[in-house]
Amino acid sequence: MQKKIDTVKTLMDAMPFIKEFRDEIVVIKYGGSAQTSDELKAKFAQDIVLLYLVGVKIVIVHGGGSRISELLSNLKIPTEFIDGERVSTPEVMRIVEMVLSGEINKEITSLLNSYGAKAIGISGKDAHFLRAKPKDEEKFGLTGRVESVNADVIHNLLREGFVPVIAPIGSDPIVGHPGYNINADLAASAVAAAIGACKVIFMTDTPGVLNKDKELFSTLNEAQIEALKADGTISGGMVPKVDSCLEAVDAGVPKAHIIDGRIEHAILLEMFTSEGVGTQITL
Repeated sequence: MQKKIDTVKTLMDAMPFIKEFRDEIVVIKYGGSAQTSDELKAKFAQDIVLLYLVGVKIVIVHGGGSRISELLSNLKIPTEFIDGERVSTPEVMRIVEMVLSGEINKEITSLLNSYGAKAIGISGKDAHFLRAKPKDEEKFGLTGRVESVNADVIHNLLREGFVPVIAPIGSDPIVGHPGYNINADLAASAVAAAIGACKVIFMTDTPGVLNKDKELFSTLNEAQIEALKADGTISGGMVPKVDSCLEAVDAGVPKAHIIDGRIEHAILLEMFTSEGVGTQITL
C-alpha cells in the first residue's frame, strides 16, 4: 500500500508543472546516446507520449551525425569537418538527406506512434518551411544556416494534434536545389523562437555545463556564459551547445536547457520536478 501511496504523491508533486506546461509548446533537440541506445529510445518515447497525453505540445528536431559518418565510410565517400561542422559536398548531401529524412526521421516517428503519440515526420523541404542559405559555400559547401521558419506549418500540425518530428534539411527556392545540411542544435533554436516555444531542451551526452571542478551549473545567464567562455571553463563541444541556447533565448524563448540524455526519463525529470536536471539558460 505504501508503494501505491508514494506513486500518488509523485503524481501530485508533478501536478503544478503539468498545469504550467499544458497547451505550451516545448521544442526538444533529440540526439546523442539517447538516439542510439534501444533502451534510451524507449524511455524517450515514453516521456514524449506522457507529455503529449497531458497536453504539452511537443516539437522534436533530431540530428544523426554518427549514422551519416558511418554510411559515408561504408560507401567510401570522403567527409571532412572544419571547425566542428561537416563540409557538405553534393555527394555528401545525398547521404545526409537519405539518413536524416529517410531513415532516422521515420524511425523516430514510427517509434512514437507505436507508443501512442500521433507523430508525423517532416523535413525543412516540406512546404519549404525551413528556408536556408549557405553558411559559407566556398568553405562548407551545402552546409547551411536557417534564414526563415514558416511557423504556420508547425502550428497547423500542432493544432491537428500531431507531434512534428523535424529532420534539419533546409530548403532553397531554386528549382531542383539539393537543400542544405543544417546543424540540428541551431535548427532547434530557430524553430523554437519562430513558433513561440516556452522552452527548448537539448539532449546531450553530458550532465550540463560544468565548472572547472566538474560540478554542474544548475542555472546560467548570458553574461555568465560569456565570462565562462572567456576563461576557458566552457570550451570545445560545449561552446556550440551554449551558443544554440543563447540564440534561442536572445530570440525570445524564455528558457533553454542542456540535459543528459543518458539519464532515464531525463525530459520528465527536467519538466516535472522542482530540481530539474542539467543546466538551465536564461537571459
